[in-house]
Amino acid sequence: MAIQTRAGESRGTPVSQAGLEASDPEISSLLRRDRRRHNETLNFIASENYASPAVLEALASHVNAKYAEGYPNARYYQGVELVDGVETLAIERAKELFGAEHANVQPHSGSTANMAAYYGILELGDTILGMDLSHGGHLTHGSPVSFSGKQYKFVSYHVTPDEEVIDYDEVARLAREHKPKLIVAGASAYPRIIDFARFREIADEVGAMFMADIAHIAGLVAAGVHPSPVPFADVVTTTTHKSLRGPRGGLILCKAQHAKGIDRAVFPMLQGGPILGAVAARAVCFREAMQPEFKTYSEAIVRNARALADGLLARGLTLMAGGTDNHLLVVKLLDRPYTGAALAEALERAGIITSKSTVPGETRSPRQTSGVRFGTPAITTRGATEADLRQIAGWIADVADDPSDAARVAEVGQRVRSLAASLQQI
Repeated sequence: MAIQTRAGESRGTPVSQAGLEASDPEISSLLRRDRRRHNETLNFIASENYASPAVLEALASHVNAKYAEGYPNARYYQGVELVDGVETLAIERAKELFGAEHANVQPHSGSTANMAAYYGILELGDTILGMDLSHGGHLTHGSPVSFSGKQYKFVSYHVTPDEEVIDYDEVARLAREHKPKLIVAGASAYPRIIDFARFREIADEVGAMFMADIAHIAGLVAAGVHPSPVPFADVVTTTTHKSLRGPRGGLILCKAQHAKGIDRAVFPMLQGGPILGAVAARAVCFREAMQPEFKTYSEAIVRNARALADGLLARGLTLMAGGTDNHLLVVKLLDRPYTGAALAEALERAGIITSKSTVPGETRSPRQTSGVRFGTPAITTRGATEADLRQIAGWIADVADDPSDAARVAEVGQRVRSLAASLQQI
């Protein structure tokens, strides 16, 4: 129906103001069912977390309608004064939270942040030293299936064969041999503390720049429960949705001397206008991470991960590096007749949601793997305790004894649903 103005003129038909259920019942149903799935299961995916209502409110706000190519006070669109304020707050809060000289809050993802960092400080084809994917690294640290492995010459370092911690002697030897322009630290499946100062020493020795990818541990770094790379690294990249508990997206921190190159790499090289709802949500999550309760939360993440690790070790399971110092751990199945994929699928049937992972000494394909990765940020957000994690460790071990035992998987599933119902609902 057309809207009538005061003068009786007819305006165009307005956009529907109906909610999702009335407007698109199919999507509404799928979302309701998936929310129920989250509440009825236990989420151990190390890269997932549950953002606060305030973060989600900012994420879904009307500013998603606004285009603002460029940066605060240097846009290509009008009507940006207030969203300039939003982005400026996000930038200043990120700098304060991490103690950084410069911050770019526009990257749409962690992979985009890494790409922009490379483009901003390197030339295509430059040599980079990064962590091997099967030893805990990330696709963007030189995998041949990633842009990183295709556009740069990557050399991989590894963990030691015995303790499975980063082999800093090997990093130094490879750096001297290959003279990389950049050394990258950080991982997606590495459970121990990273010595960023040692990486800086190695980089300085060979005249390389140093970048730290803290996508997984950013919340722990912000809370002071993991050492920060910011004092040592030329560039630090991260996501904002894992242990930092913000919206999906990326963030780049850097020394002032690299600011112009990195900003130009984000826009106009790789992205157009920033997604302003996500920028606003990042500003909210940075403020939340400055509060005392976030440190308490981050400490609980680490305690819960250690409780889970101790419980699994007590049941005879093998863990990469023998345990964990952070939010994640990796179960190694090289000595088992089944794959990481098989165990992850059996655990999912029991309501324990995790992900398969390659491991040092990997003998199986990336689609099958010989490991399963667990992380505690999401389960800690829902209020799980160390006692809960020790109990869950026993259930995981029960399934791991024989993932094909349907009766046992079903029995564990009943216990999982009972515990999940007692936790905070998302």
